[in-house]
Amino acid sequence: MLKRTRTVLGSLAAAAVMTLAPISGAVADTYWQCVPFARLVSGVQIFGDAWTWWKQAAGKYETGFSPKSGAVLCFKPNGKMQLGHVAVVSQVLTDRVIQITHANWSRIGGTRGQVEKDVTVIDVSPAGDWSQVKVWYDPVRDLGSTTYPTYGFIYQDSNAQRMASSGFNAAGNTAIAMAQGAASQMASAVRPGAGPFSMLSQAADSTDKIAALIMAATSQGSSEAK
Repeated sequence: MLKRTRTVLGSLAAAAVMTLAPISGAVADTYWQCVPFARLVSGVQIFGDAWTWWKQAAGKYETGFSPKSGAVLCFKPNGKMQLGHVAVVSQVLTDRVIQITHANWSRIGGTRGQVEKDVTVIDVSPAGDWSQVKVWYDPVRDLGSTTYPTYGFIYQDSNAQRMASSGFNAAGNTAIAMAQGAASQMASAVRPGAGPFSMLSQAADSTDKIAALIMAATSQGSSEAK
């Protein structure tokens, strides 16, 4: 019961913070690491370096290789990204294209530790199993050139997800009130009444060339099949 309550409170606090945050490429004056941000937004209560999440999820959360809204995409260590990376799926656009919200990826304004909302990820794996992806990189305003290996997706607990979505229990209302008080100190706009993922869907970057990327992914999938 304590674990479930902690999960729900984390998700509800995320709802309040995301509702109050300004629509921008980053949350101002806050340095986010990918792990605490993904845990807060998704409600997936796993701790430790990002690359350890996949193994830790065994027996605690359902895992798989198909994207779902709210799931955590778990990246393997790769190159300079020695600790791996975790990101939360905000939208599934096609079987090969999703949008994620994550922290501490792009250098925005020359700095790290910022939150990026609804950025594009394309599955470039030969088998179409999301084991290799390319990720939108803000400084170049396009997909980065690096292909990143991933473990797969960690899915939210269904009960916690339903409870977090409703937000009608007393503990949840208290958590939202507390989160709103903290978030209001850094927010530049207030939009009450929206859940975390409805807010994410409103924050898509218009310069994120979705149509072109989908076409590119489709073309790539066809050429790979040959």
